Amino acid sequence: MSTFAKRERLLLADLLETAGPDAPTLCEGWLTRDLAAHVVVRERRPDAAGGILIKQLAPRLEKVMEEYTAKPYEELIQLLRTGPPRFSPFQLKPIDEMSNTIEFYVHTEDVRRAQPDWTTRELDPVFQDALWSRLERTARLMGRGAPTGLVLRRPDGQTAVAHRGTPVVTVTGEPSELLLFLYGRQSAAKVDVDGDQEAIDRLHESKQLGI
Repeated sequence: MSTFAKRERLLLADLLETAGPDAPTLCEGWLTRDLAAHVVVRERRPDAAGGILIKQLAPRLEKVMEEYTAKPYEELIQLLRTGPPRFSPFQLKPIDEMSNTIEFYVHTEDVRRAQPDWTTRELDPVFQDALWSRLERTARLMGRGAPTGLVLRRPDGQTAVAHRGTPVVTVTGEPSELLLFLYGRQSAAKVDVDGDQEAIDRLHESKQLGI
């Protein structure tokens, strides 16, 4: 049975393949080759992937990333498409869904929305609900660096507090768009933002959202 993570994995692989290795992405300083290397290293090189979160391991991650970005681009795409090694915990469906659904969705949009002619994807309600469920669990972590209070709201009125504080900014949109906003893609997210204008400006300019 297909899963959200698997679907987004294959879509990301297809987009990266079509875009080629030198296309822009929403990840500052990264072309598509860099993004492809990142997602492959993240699930295939646990000895280095810890550098994404742990500053002391960053030099190791940088070295391994250099090795992978030097690989043929087609090889990176194939490694992404075929998935993690046989004995990787990412092979387990619950871990894959928990760890990769958002990862691949966000990076898919990083490729799509960096193109001048991009359009918003129509996502089915079941997937939107799945993204909201994950957003509720991670909102506090991802929003901990927000420079203002931050409340996320779905169009149906459901809310999640990403950061407590004042003044409060309320961001309203579909879960898929709220995720992009919370993961640092504020300028690309299709959302409505309400609150004090100075606070809104600070939030839009913040580099502290996400990991």
